[in-house]
Amino acid sequence: MSALDQVRGKAGFIIDMDGVIYHGNKLIDGVTNFIAWLEAQKKKYLFLTNNSQPSPRELQQKMERLGVHIGEEHFYTSALATAAFLKSQQPNGSVFVIGESGLINALYDAGFTMNDINPDYVVVGEAKAYTYDKITQAVRLVLGGAKLIGTNPDVTGPTDQGLIPATGALMAPIELATGSRAYYVGKPNPLIMRHALKKLDCKREDAVIVGDRMDTDIIAGIESEIETVLVLTGVTAETDLKRFAYRPGHVIKNVGVIAEN
Repeated sequence: MSALDQVRGKAGFIIDMDGVIYHGNKLIDGVTNFIAWLEAQKKKYLFLTNNSQPSPRELQQKMERLGVHIGEEHFYTSALATAAFLKSQQPNGSVFVIGESGLINALYDAGFTMNDINPDYVVVGEAKAYTYDKITQAVRLVLGGAKLIGTNPDVTGPTDQGLIPATGALMAPIELATGSRAYYVGKPNPLIMRHALKKLDCKREDAVIVGDRMDTDIIAGIESEIETVLVLTGVTAETDLKRFAYRPGHVIKNVGVIAEN
């Protein structure tokens, strides 16, 4: 029995997207075989991304364009987890958002209104329209009493053209200027992992998380007591492993290896 047979025997798969499934608009080697294997083995699976920009439908359509046909129900984002968390904390509250449509629509659907005067929360996610004016307004609102929320703590994200700044980097000037620490809902917060397990209808001991980042995916699995698999197609390289005080359960070159029985 190989070391990966333990992984292959799991009932539920929680899978990161950026750096695991694709880089930007380029599918990573082995993905097609891996997804075919998930379907053939009748596995429960959920693509769980810290990227708050896209909606599940947009992710589903992106995968279609890349030649992979997956139902919308197989996608869950940090934007949805953030909206669900805020709804549990303060139903029908108001927010000032620095982010894209995936985050804004998730908050609308959760019953929140947009408010740039005296919101309950300032919420920051990945944002292409990230400006000095928005940073300044966010700082003033937080200093005025709004609570600071980040969709995820990722400092960078992988694309087909290299790394780009992500939410953690965009949040930094707001935290520095206000002296406030944001609460991040996305991985590695165990909260989003519990959301994922509920979506899968799967117990943690029957699940595995597959990701490319030690500081989000792998530590999320460890802290949630879920089996972990690191793929070397994204942010974390094999030479980086010695920098961390924890280790993944398995290290593989790409997700296609899981399908290689």
